[in-house]
Amino acid sequence: MALTHEITLPSPDTPAEVTTASILFIGTATVLIRYAGFTVLTDPNFIHRHEQVDLGYGLSAMRQTNPALDIHELPPVDLVLLSHFHGDHFDQVAERDLEKSLPIVTTPEAAEALRQRGFVAPYPLKPWEDFSMVKGDARLRITAIPGRHGPPVVSFALPEVMGSVLEFQSGVSDRRLRMYITGDTLVIDALREIPRRYPDIDLALLHLGGTRILGILVTMDAEQGVELLQLVKPKRAIPIHYNDYDVFKSPLSDFRRAVEASGLADRVHYLSHGEMYTFTVST
Repeated sequence: MALTHEITLPSPDTPAEVTTASILFIGTATVLIRYAGFTVLTDPNFIHRHEQVDLGYGLSAMRQTNPALDIHELPPVDLVLLSHFHGDHFDQVAERDLEKSLPIVTTPEAAEALRQRGFVAPYPLKPWEDFSMVKGDARLRITAIPGRHGPPVVSFALPEVMGSVLEFQSGVSDRRLRMYITGDTLVIDALREIPRRYPDIDLALLHLGGTRILGILVTMDAEQGVELLQLVKPKRAIPIHYNDYDVFKSPLSDFRRAVEASGLADRVHYLSHGEMYTFTVST
């Protein structure tokens, strides 16, 4: 793997908590991840119900929910992880109100779009390239994972997309946490490399919803979500990105049924908007 970027943050005044981690589900693909002193915000989407975002080529999507937090209610964030540059993942509120110097790890295409909008610290990653952030005795390493936002027939109209593997390591303990965030991808052959490189994923965040644009599936539906679980085999998975926009056509209830039928119910934890999942990180 090629380590393409590394930045160091000031050391914290107090030792970081390394025994527990938390995931706060804000809505859509927006979550707040906290572990080992790091706070990571994913795919910032903060518009409200009945407001619209631009999907490009004259297409738009209307939000059906409210975010659990408004952007000004966020705690201090160390970095933003952006899977791709679509309005339901980086909206007009994020463009206006996020600090322009905040590090944003994303695709090369999205990094260029962010620079054009005044953001000065985008970090572009190609598939399997790495970004590393050091904070005191802790390190966060992010690896870009291949993704494809729809079949080849519509790829020209869709942005580059990436999944991510986040690896947290504390230098003062042997605790570590490994997470996989799918991004808006379908199940593609390139994802078969994930279990070979990362056979022990602690937690996966699944972008579901069965999004359809002009009738064409461009994000995982229930069946593909289960297929990815069976492929990657995380110890635990949390579905997100499932009910927030009118272009999402596969409800969470479909995924629940498919999970039950597959015998994987003990591996899936469900969050509603505003709920937090707190869990122990083992040695």
